[in-house]
Amino acid sequence: MPRFSQALSVTVAALLTSSYATSASAYTAYITNEKDNTVSVIDTDKMEVIKTAKVGQRPRGIVMSNDGKWIIICTSDDDDVKIYDAKTLEYVKSLPSGPDPELLTLHPDGKRLYVANEDDNLVTVVDIETSRVITEIPVGVEPEGMGMSPDGKVLVNTSETTNMAHFIDTANHKTFDNVLVDSRPRVAIFNAAQTQLWVSAEIGGTVTVINPADRKIVGKVNFEIPGVEKEAIQPVGIRITKDGKTAFVALGPANRVAVIDTATLKVLKYILVGQRVWQMYFTPDEKLLLTTNGASNDVTVIDVANQKAIKSIKVGRYPWGVVVSPN
Repeated sequence: MPRFSQALSVTVAALLTSSYATSASAYTAYITNEKDNTVSVIDTDKMEVIKTAKVGQRPRGIVMSNDGKWIIICTSDDDDVKIYDAKTLEYVKSLPSGPDPELLTLHPDGKRLYVANEDDNLVTVVDIETSRVITEIPVGVEPEGMGMSPDGKVLVNTSETTNMAHFIDTANHKTFDNVLVDSRPRVAIFNAAQTQLWVSAEIGGTVTVINPADRKIVGKVNFEIPGVEKEAIQPVGIRITKDGKTAFVALGPANRVAVIDTATLKVLKYILVGQRVWQMYFTPDEKLLLTTNGASNDVTVIDVANQKAIKSIKVGRYPWGVVVSPN
């Protein structure tokens, strides 16, 4: 074979290998549809829904087991948490949670599940292996946000009516500090280095940034969008890149995701997405960010590197929560 043909064959083979490697990094996203009582399953490579399955009543918060085998869903109107097989979406079992569970988070050990019970003003701690309640932790009125520190030592719960972030020691399940934030805090999230805790305030229209070491407020992020009324800017979901440099904040009825420099707490840009953007989740490689848009019944796919929306995917009615498989 001539050298040119050999070189061409090698080049084509390399391109095919590269293309395969790209497609091999596809992940599976799970979207809870609050009004349909379903979960939509999205192939992030094809960027389309590949399956829809019935689940419990009013599914909202969703997480995945550490091994990727289960999806764990707050079925709020059933007053419990349900577990489904991630591949087949078959029902596995229910966990006790207290009334009206909304958001939940797993401890890094993968065994303890922490659930916010909005009606009881409690955080319920459940052993997912034995399906038993370990303890219940009193918090403020209407608990929602559930932020777990990367080292698993601290859980932060936000209470919507008390307007506080409650710091809970996961070793003894005692609250050791409370920080007042702006009105109706919804989501709390730590950065990977555990040097910042971000708390969104839906009605306050801000994000409060707290130093977890001393629980002092280090700054606030404010939002201004030309042509959008201030009342429509309602921060809810937050995601921070692994390198800790960039944060993305879902702004509810403003139909935008804000991109923020975490060092300066300045907004870099606003990305137009679907209507009433609520929760968000990165793919594990952080190439994509998926948002749930409750009023337009779709998911927006954001190209993280280029900070732009690249696809809208129709799902069920009132998409609320989202999680992406770890592999």
